[in-house]
Amino acid sequence: MTIHDVAVVDTSIIAALRLYDPAELPDTMLITAVTLGELSYGPHATDDPAKRAARVAVLQHAEATFDPLPYDQSAARLYGQICAAVRVAGRQPRKRASDLMIAATAASNELPLYTANPQDFAGSEGLVEVVAVHGRPNDF
Repeated sequence: MTIHDVAVVDTSIIAALRLYDPAELPDTMLITAVTLGELSYGPHATDDPAKRAARVAVLQHAEATFDPLPYDQSAARLYGQICAAVRVAGRQPRKRASDLMIAATAASNELPLYTANPQDFAGSEGLVEVVAVHGRPNDF
């Protein structure tokens, strides 16, 4: 695995950050506004009080730690290209709209994207560098 100095990490990484070996992550992790949106929805997507509290803690940590990259005009243009590439690959881009917006934001900033779910980005090769990270408990 190639480790980059700076990269975007998607929601799958941020939501369970403690499960990843820091040595497999970029030195400087960036998130997108789309990830912040997904994390903001998380507490509302469960009726379990313990899960809700954990999701609120993740959201608050992300808000306090990161200044998210915006989903801007450049990202929107790349989103269209990425969706088209995903469609050509035989997949439905609408099912992965948030993931593909995150990928477009990374691509528009010329940054790789680290994810625990590389299959979510199948078809986007050539437009964004996707780096698979495998979760495992670390020794901390």
